Order: sequence, then structure tokens, then C-alpha cells
Amino acid sequence: MSGNPGKGRDRARAPRSGAPRSSAPRSSAPRSSAPRSSAPRSNAPRSNAPPRVPEGTGFTARPNPARIAGYFGLAVLGALVALAGTLVQAAWFPGGLIIALAGSAGLFYGGRILTGTQIGALAPAVGWFVTVFVLLSGRPEGDYVFGDELGLVLFMLGGTAVAVMCATTSKVPQSATRSGRSGI
Repeated sequence: MSGNPGKGRDRARAPRSGAPRSSAPRSSAPRSSAPRSSAPRSNAPRSNAPPRVPEGTGFTARPNPARIAGYFGLAVLGALVALAGTLVQAAWFPGGLIIALAGSAGLFYGGRILTGTQIGALAPAVGWFVTVFVLLSGRPEGDYVFGDELGLVLFMLGGTAVAVMCATTSKVPQSATRSGRSGI
């Protein structure tokens, strides 16, 4: 006999088929006295069961009409904030620029918190960027909506930087009250 006690006993009880035996050790739990089926066990899936397709996540998930409408609404809100920010930053240069960038940051971060996804920050950012780009293109006479070049550059770069920061944050912070912690 080999140095493995009980190995021959397991081999004698195993069904005689071409399927590979599992190498998991058998438990030493008491056996029930219920009669065993004489049909050999098979590891094959049931033939009458419908195939299970795992649900997708992220971009592979089924589109949710309410979520799509929410993202569209955020994009329209981004366009409105860009229009208001363009007018405010051109009217009151240093203070208006800060107000316009703070409004943009609030919208981008609010979209991220509201939806809990990065697309929640990107949707208003896309609406904001398209609107600012259209307003930047100017009119045939050569006039711009923006007041001066410095305000233009700071509004474009600042808004883009804020949108990127809000969209690429790794996780939405959770409140201490929701997790049951007091926060103290």
C-alpha cells in the first residue's frame, strides 16, 4: 500500500467513467442512509436550463432612459452655465471670472455627486465646452463675446481644468452619517 491511507478506498467508490476525478479531499462527515442514485453523476450543466448571460456594467449595461435624460439635462445646464459665465466674466473681469469658474466647478462636481459616475461630470462639461467654443468662434465682423484675451484664456483653461478634475476623481466621497459613523 502507498503512504496515503484511504486512497484505495476512494478509488473503489469512484464511478468508472472517462471524466477526471476531483482531487478535493473527501469530508469525514457521516453519510446518510438515503439510497443513492445508480445513475453516474455528471458535471455538465442541465440541458433544460436556459443559458445565462451576465448583465453588463458601465458602457455595456442596458441603456436607462431616465439616466440618459438626466445626462442630457446636465449637458443643457452646462451650456447655460457657460453662457452665463461668458457674460459675467467679460463684464466684471477679475471677480466675474472667479464667479464664472466657481459656477462651472459647482455644476461639474454636482453632476458627479448627483449621478455617482464620471459621466455625470462629463455631460455638463461637454455642454459647457461646446457652448464656449461656439461663443469663441465670433461673428463675421470679428467681434467676440469675450471681453479681453486674458479673460478668454483663463476662462477656457480654468473651466477645462475644473472639468477634468471633477471627471477624473477616483471616488465620490461618502458622508459619515450614511455609513453610521459620527464623523468625530
